[in-house]
Amino acid sequence: QVRLVESGGGLVEAGGSLRLSCAVSGSPFSIHRMGWYRQAPGKQRELVARITREGIINYQDSLEGRFTISRDNAKSTVYLQMDSLRPEDTAVYYCTALITYSGAGGADDYWGQGTQVTVLS
Repeated sequence: QVRLVESGGGLVEAGGSLRLSCAVSGSPFSIHRMGWYRQAPGKQRELVARITREGIINYQDSLEGRFTISRDNAKSTVYLQMDSLRPEDTAVYYCTALITYSGAGGADDYWGQGTQVTVLS
């Protein structure tokens, strides 16, 4: 079955950097749009960035310039490079992917379990 596993989260000082990775396993038929969301305590989950298979990218306006999303289709992996981190970036970061699991068609959204990013003040 399809599974998404995030890695790379941790605790960093303000101004530091982290690189998150998310690998898709389970022999998906096709992986379409991939992206990252985040959720801070007491707040709604919000879009960070997303990328299509062809490389079309959308960022949350406030994050563009500090965060960079990319993907390696051969490895079924999406990345999020985070630079100049701020305390307000502290959140659980979730990977998501729109996936066609079999040749029968159709596609569903899948989510990872999340990885904690904590930025010290």
